[in-house]
Amino acid sequence: MFDRWETKRALIVVKTYPTPAWKGGEVVCTAAITEEGQWLRLFPIPYRLLGTESQFEKYQWIEAKVTKASSDARPESYNVDMDSIKLLQPRLTTAMNWQSRKAIVIPLLAPSMCWLREQNIANNRPTLGLVKPSVIKRLRIEPTKADWSPAEMARLNQLRLIDSTHVQLEKVPYTFFYDFDCSTPDCPGHKMSCTDWEMTQAFRSWTEKYGDGWEVQFRNRFDSEMREKFDTHFYVGTVHGNPHNWVIVGLFYPPKTAGEQLNLL
Repeated sequence: MFDRWETKRALIVVKTYPTPAWKGGEVVCTAAITEEGQWLRLFPIPYRLLGTESQFEKYQWIEAKVTKASSDARPESYNVDMDSIKLLQPRLTTAMNWQSRKAIVIPLLAPSMCWLREQNIANNRPTLGLVKPSVIKRLRIEPTKADWSPAEMARLNQLRLIDSTHVQLEKVPYTFFYDFDCSTPDCPGHKMSCTDWEMTQAFRSWTEKYGDGWEVQFRNRFDSEMREKFDTHFYVGTVHGNPHNWVIVGLFYPPKTAGEQLNLL
């Protein structure tokens, strides 16, 4: 049976930090919103191996040939013809309080994280969503293994066979979590890991710049400011192979309005 390919236009809104994979060596999970206003998961994408003409940014419109992923039952998941990726225009700006981004993203806001979990358990969908926490309680920074496992190294080493100059993917020795309540009145609370590339890149950049002082900068940005300065939303998605386990795959954080700032006082 031949795959059915179709051309879709979509706005990239999520790009996760790469993970080792047998197919592609290292891959990212990308979430997008189609021009029809539907969620689209593009996975796996060997992002760092793409040519510069195909390396999209967040909040950039792209066009690509896609087909429903046969090995991924999640309804939003599609495979991509990497050679077909076209960058359509510069990324949407943050001008006017992120209005151009909000116009596309906010219509997909789910009622709550609890609602998404309930719908997913009952119907096996959705597996992507946008939620606004009612309270962000804390950012957790939990140590994990400092080095890749032998199996992960074997996957990454595939890339060195293709390109001896390829820079090996850095292992981040921490997992980042948010504790938060959603808007469901009897919400029991949620603790979810965050795999956003932006957060991980900030860790890498600030450990190089500030050394042992990286955590102060990191917590200021991703804890204090996410609660006090920004109108923070979470892009959330389920895990391949564990379709009822949700993680935060990206952050959407336009600045708070003057009224929202006053409510904090």
